[in-house]
Amino acid sequence: MLKIAGLGCLEEVRVPQIKGVAPEFLVADVAKAAEHYRDKLGFRIVGYFFEDPPVFAMVGRDDKIVMLSLAEGSRGGSNRGHKGEAIDAYFWVDDVEALHAEFQQSGADIAMPPTLRIYGMKEIEVRDLDGYVLCFGQDVPSGSGAD
Repeated sequence: MLKIAGLGCLEEVRVPQIKGVAPEFLVADVAKAAEHYRDKLGFRIVGYFFEDPPVFAMVGRDDKIVMLSLAEGSRGGSNRGHKGEAIDAYFWVDDVEALHAEFQQSGADIAMPPTLRIYGMKEIEVRDLDGYVLCFGQDVPSGSGAD
């Protein structure tokens, strides 16, 4: 609830909640991209949509979704193409080391192994089939001695 001042009194107003967010990546081949997320990153294919071959798909892991849409022309591509330290999506996880091991076993393209950042997150980065960079981070409590 949000309290708003008006006419000498406070009134409680319900503010709508955002329930989730999903990145949409423009990809060269929707089916191949979705299969890559399934086979290399442990996502499930939620569904293919609109045409055959598909021009849109959703993949998910736990309750997080990534949307994959067929690129038209020269649009699309990773933020890394515009800024060296950029990422395209960030996922908070509870065990970055276990996820790293899973990605190693599946043959995922690991761009950065587990790294403790100065802001208290241990992160890994992977590249998908179209070059998008996904960062997976785990909060590391200060003084935990994690390296």
